[in-house]
Amino acid sequence: MEKGRKLYLRTFGCQMNDADSSKIKSLLAHMHISPVKKAEEADIILLNTCSIRWKAEHKVYSELGRFKKIKKSRPGVIIGVGGCVAQQEQDEMFKRAPHLDIVFGTHNIHRIPDMIKEVDEKRDKVLQTDFFDSPEPLVYPVPEEGGIKAYVNIMRGCNNFCAYCIVPYVRGREVSRPDLEIIDEITNLSDQGVKEITLLGQNVNSYGNGPDSGASFPDLIRKVAEVNGIERIRFATSHPKDLSHDLILAFQEVDKLCGHLHLPVQSGSNRILKAMNRVYTVESYLEKIEKLRSIAPHISLTTDIIVGFPGESDEDFEMTLELMNKIRYDSAFSFKYSLRPGTAAAELDDKLPEAEKDRRLALLQDLQTELTLEKNGLQVGKIETVLVEGESKKGMGMIYGRTGGNKIVNFPGDKNLFFKTVPVKITKGFVNSLAGELQQVH
Repeated sequence: MEKGRKLYLRTFGCQMNDADSSKIKSLLAHMHISPVKKAEEADIILLNTCSIRWKAEHKVYSELGRFKKIKKSRPGVIIGVGGCVAQQEQDEMFKRAPHLDIVFGTHNIHRIPDMIKEVDEKRDKVLQTDFFDSPEPLVYPVPEEGGIKAYVNIMRGCNNFCAYCIVPYVRGREVSRPDLEIIDEITNLSDQGVKEITLLGQNVNSYGNGPDSGASFPDLIRKVAEVNGIERIRFATSHPKDLSHDLILAFQEVDKLCGHLHLPVQSGSNRILKAMNRVYTVESYLEKIEKLRSIAPHISLTTDIIVGFPGESDEDFEMTLELMNKIRYDSAFSFKYSLRPGTAAAELDDKLPEAEKDRRLALLQDLQTELTLEKNGLQVGKIETVLVEGESKKGMGMIYGRTGGNKIVNFPGDKNLFFKTVPVKITKGFVNSLAGELQQVH
């Protein structure tokens, strides 16, 4: 196998996949395989896929169709697909994309070097989609060049079986990594200059419910806060049923834990929540929000909402709008319900027309735009601590960073401030960002 080969890696979907792609790059770096930005320049082409959203498979097969020309002109190029779509489709992918060489599932990232070697030596197609009962061997991710933020998977899988979600079927049951292993990985990242860590799990705040983790989730956060060099801690994504009192207290007790919580509600109707198998009520959700805000009054709250779930009535939808008005989220990711084959909701009757789902989504997003503008307007005049990430897309001597509440702030500054934590006075609030002025740095 020749050295010095090039990798094109495209990542679809969620932060979990971003973290997995960092591990893939780390593994292949040991094989002297370095990343490039164009598939046409690569010797190895990998897609790390996500099947959460509608038409995810179509996007993957469309991309594979583009690579067919590359394979025809350079037969030695290795093409592989991993992640949730690969787990779901498995050997069907070889039938639909005969030029494909490797299909690897969500538990098989650590096997990628061996799969590449097998294709090199035997020119056979390789399928690896086994599930394992314990986390894969530790692979230290390599931060992006100059990167100050990193994602760390602390667990994998999900036990919740929400009616609309494919994740338990493509990522398996919940397994928590040992806390000492996680701290070792974060220490390694800190040594490479990382300042902000985001702890990831399909249901991150259920970390530690198994026998082998060694810590509860709030205890893990406290241990991460003790790592030298780490300035900020975030986590995603949470399930309301696992938002414990101890975790709420952590927002008050752990200075490094950012004042932002993403807590998907999905619907404001108890009837729809039950049909979704979300195992909480609107009342219990609101009670936890009230406790959280009593302990951390300035916390930024974001959420996920699905409109048009099978059987959702006009009244159910109005309840969701009422809940949004009551909680007043800083922002929300909102989606039309899309059928995922193999999920419980796929068997439900009373599916809504697409036009009605479009109408409801537009109404909901218009409301959230108003709420976001209101929330961001309240920031004007405040001085926020901002971790500078780089040059702003606006250019013209502008740089940007994020507040602890996970809001983007654009303000005048130069490269000397990159990767530093600075005070910024907020001057304007927009839908997607804030504008500010740098305050004197001592």
